[in-house]
Amino acid sequence: MNIFGNDVFTAKSETNYLTEDTTIRQALEKFDYHKFSVVPIIDSEGAYVTTVSEGDILRYIKNQAHFDITQAENTLILQIEKYRPYKACRHDVSEEEIYKLALEQNFVPIVDDRGLFIGIIKRKNILNLFIRKE
Repeated sequence: MNIFGNDVFTAKSETNYLTEDTTIRQALEKFDYHKFSVVPIIDSEGAYVTTVSEGDILRYIKNQAHFDITQAENTLILQIEKYRPYKACRHDVSEEEIYKLALEQNFVPIVDDRGLFIGIIKRKNILNLFIRKE
């Protein structure tokens, strides 16, 4: 079974992500429009940095006594504490390692040899692969 075939791997060009210079307001708008729960964050070179979740943003807002839309426009998404950032895997990792991470994460960010973000493998797609194989 090839985890990078069979419509399991979603390339970066087909993946929504945020960049490290994204503000909270921009992130909220993207979350709302696309109905995300967790999104990868990449740096200006294209390297995977971390993920941010709706919960991370909500906890940040809750903990700011005087949070307002102006603050959301001026606060970078990387300034938010991440409760459970997703681990990334290199493109040459074993399928078993991807399966282990998929048990804990909705998707597994995939990076190349240089750490550049190249796409994701969604838990949903892994499960669909096994259903089709039956």
